[in-house]
Amino acid sequence: MSERATVIGAGLAGSEAAWQLARQGIEVRLIEMKPRKMTPAHHAPGFAELVCSNSLRSDRLSNAVGLLKEEMRTLGSLIMRCADAARVPAGGALAVDRELFSGAVTEALRSHPLITVDEAEAEDIPEGPVIIATGPLTSDALAARIAALPGLGTLNFYDAAAPIVTLESVDQSRVFRQSRYGRGDDYLNCPMTEAEYNRFVDALLTAETAEVHGFEEKRVFEGCMPVESMARRGRMALAFGPMKPVGLTDPRTGREAFAVVQLRQDNAEGTLYNLVGFQTRLKFPEQRRVFGLIPGLENAVFARYGVMHRNTFLNSPGFLNDHFEMISRPRCYFAGQMTGVEGYVESAASGLLCGLSLAGDLCGRGPVSLPGFTAMGAMGRYVAAANRNFQPMNCAFGLIDPLPVDREHKKIRKKEERYLAVSRRSLDWLRQWGAEQGLAPNPPAGGDPQPDA
Repeated sequence: MSERATVIGAGLAGSEAAWQLARQGIEVRLIEMKPRKMTPAHHAPGFAELVCSNSLRSDRLSNAVGLLKEEMRTLGSLIMRCADAARVPAGGALAVDRELFSGAVTEALRSHPLITVDEAEAEDIPEGPVIIATGPLTSDALAARIAALPGLGTLNFYDAAAPIVTLESVDQSRVFRQSRYGRGDDYLNCPMTEAEYNRFVDALLTAETAEVHGFEEKRVFEGCMPVESMARRGRMALAFGPMKPVGLTDPRTGREAFAVVQLRQDNAEGTLYNLVGFQTRLKFPEQRRVFGLIPGLENAVFARYGVMHRNTFLNSPGFLNDHFEMISRPRCYFAGQMTGVEGYVESAASGLLCGLSLAGDLCGRGPVSLPGFTAMGAMGRYVAAANRNFQPMNCAFGLIDPLPVDREHKKIRKKEERYLAVSRRSLDWLRQWGAEQGLAPNPPAGGDPQPDA
C-alpha cells in the first residue's frame, strides 16, 4: 500500500495511533522531539513516558476506565499489550514498571518496518494525513501554529506529579502491607493518629511552594490537585481524600487508623514506591521536611520529587468531530490529553480511535465513529458535543449510553451489576465489529479484568 501518514508525538496517544496505522499497512512517519529536546515534565528518552503516576487505574469491568482498557485490548492496543506485560502489583488496578513499559512501546515502534522515526521538533502542521498527539506540553512553535487555526480557543490549567521514594529507606516497623477491602497486600500503608494527622496538615499548610508561572488555584484539574491545595479546602479534606483509611485495618491495632498514606510499587523490582495521591508543588527541601512527618517516611530517600507544570487543551467542541478529526480539515486529527480527554488510558484510547479512523479513510472504508454505548465512542462524543463550559474529562459511565429500560429489559437496580451489563454490551459489540474489521485482539494476559466491583 502506498498510503502514508504523519504522527507527531510519541506519547501514549501518538504511539498507539502510529501502531494502529502501521498494522493496517499504512506507512508512518513518527516525529518525536525527545531526546533532542525535553519538556519540563519529561525525564526519559523513550516513547510513551508515564510522567505523573505509574498507575493506569482500575482494571475492573464495573469501573469505566476498566471497560475502556478492555475495549482497547479487544481492538489490539499496543499500549495495553505493553502495560499488561510490564504490570506490577497494585490490587485491583493496573500499574506498570515505567521503564519496562516505555521500553516495550519504543522497541515495538522502532522495529516496525512501516514506521520511520524522525527525531526532530515539529514546528508546523504538515500537509496530508496527520495525527497531532503532542500532548498538553506541546512545544511553543507548534502550539502557536495550532492556536492560529481558525475557530479554535484553548484552555490551560495545571497538572502535577507525586514523589517517589526508595523502599529501603521506608521504616518497615511503622508501615503495613495491605490493599483496601482485603484485595491482597500490594500497597504499603503509613497509618496516622489524629495528632500525627493534624501535625502533618499544619506543616503542609505552612510549607513553601515552588513558583509556577501563571499558577491559579481555580485552574487546577481536580484529578491531579496538589495535596497542599486540597488541604486548604478544609482540615479533613485529606482524610476524606487520598489519606482516607476506609477498607484498611492496621494489623497492630485491629482497627482503622485516623488517616493513611498509601505507597504504590513503581518498578518491577519493587525498589521504588510512589506516594498515592500526593501530587505537589512544594519546594524540594519542603517535600523532605513535610513528607518526613509521615510515619515510616522519617528518613525517606526521594528518587524523584513531585513537580507541577502547565497543561494546554483545545476547546474541542465544534473543532473536532467524534473521532477526533478536524471538522474544517479532513484527515487532520488530534489525539491525547490536548483534546480534552483526561488520563493515561483515555489518551491512549483516543490515539487508537484516531489511528483506526484515519487508516479506514486511507484504505477506502471510511472514518470510524464508534457508538455511544462503547466507552471509546462515548469519549469521542463528549469531546465533540457542544458544551459551553467544556472541561477535560476522565472516562465515566455517565458518558456512556444507559441500558434500555422496556418490557424486555428491566432496570438493574444494583449499580455494580448495571455497570457490568453496560460493559458486556460494549465488549460483545466490539468483538464482533473488530473481527469484521480484521483487528486481532491482544492475547490473554495475566492481568485479565475482574468482573466484580
